[in-house]
Amino acid sequence: MVSKAPRSQYPKPPLDGLRRRLKESREGSSSQQRGAFVRESFKLPRIAAREKAREWFEQYPKAAYWTEIESWYERPGDIIEFTMRRLPNAE
Repeated sequence: MVSKAPRSQYPKPPLDGLRRRLKESREGSSSQQRGAFVRESFKLPRIAAREKAREWFEQYPKAAYWTEIESWYERPGDIIEFTMRRLPNAE
């Protein structure tokens, strides 16, 4: 049988534990890496962005570190925003 009492009469479940876990998760995520890769984001003019990407590929060869440009966006003013990723070490 379904109760006809309005929902407001039922007590709300306590959410303190959930709030605490969300807060801990958000605070910890900034210091933790996402997966096994090291990532670094840049926002540079087009020419400087190309130079930075070349620098990464020279310092961390793709064959050893799986270096790649993970994502990139063209912003107004010929600015490129991009994220480079690589393995932390070549094993």
